[in-house]
Amino acid sequence: MVPGVSEHKSRGRRLSTESHGSTGQKEARDRIMLSIGLLSLRQGSALLLGLLLALRVPLGARGQNDTEPIVLEGKCLVVCDSTPSSEPAGNALGMSVRSGTGRVAFSAVRNTNHEPTDMSNRTMTIYFDQILVNVGKHFDHESSVFLAPRRGVYSFNFHVVKAYNRQTIQVSLVLNGWPVISAFAGDQDVTREAATNAGLITMERGDKAYLKLEKGNLMGGWKYSTFSGFLVFPL
Repeated sequence: MVPGVSEHKSRGRRLSTESHGSTGQKEARDRIMLSIGLLSLRQGSALLLGLLLALRVPLGARGQNDTEPIVLEGKCLVVCDSTPSSEPAGNALGMSVRSGTGRVAFSAVRNTNHEPTDMSNRTMTIYFDQILVNVGKHFDHESSVFLAPRRGVYSFNFHVVKAYNRQTIQVSLVLNGWPVISAFAGDQDVTREAATNAGLITMERGDKAYLKLEKGNLMGGWKYSTFSGFLVFPL
């Protein structure tokens, strides 16, 4: 055996083996990157891909010389769904990857002439007994109080009519016990007059808003008086 030829063949086999190992590593890395990308898109979660890249998960593929494992490194592309069909409870990481604003709205009508007995004896909260819209069910029918489900900017408007009543009435939109906006109706020569107003207010989660009769005696229902509100946008 010729030493030069033997050494050349041996070096050729090593180069071929290393080249084959490098190609195998690249193919394995490409296949795994593609699989993770497809899994992330199918589940709507870029967090899974980002976590795997950040932790540098070692792969099982190794070169012929069994040296260091292949390590995934790179940047994560976040793909957003502009029209999510639902709000998932969470993913495998225990976190929600979508943030829906939610829909909150209510509208109620006063269809009775008198407050319920328990309300008239202890509060001046104006009672609205017929609900037209209650998206999210945050307007309480029994107390006529709206409970904010989240922090945000809310729009409110009210139209409270006094009928056949010469007394002046004053109505306030109350936030957590404090008047925010008010309106009054006091023309004695008009048989039907409305105290009406509207405005935007910032509410925290759990805040309460309702209408209060600050002055006068409210008589008459007949679906003349309304109280409505909705979430403009969350903060």
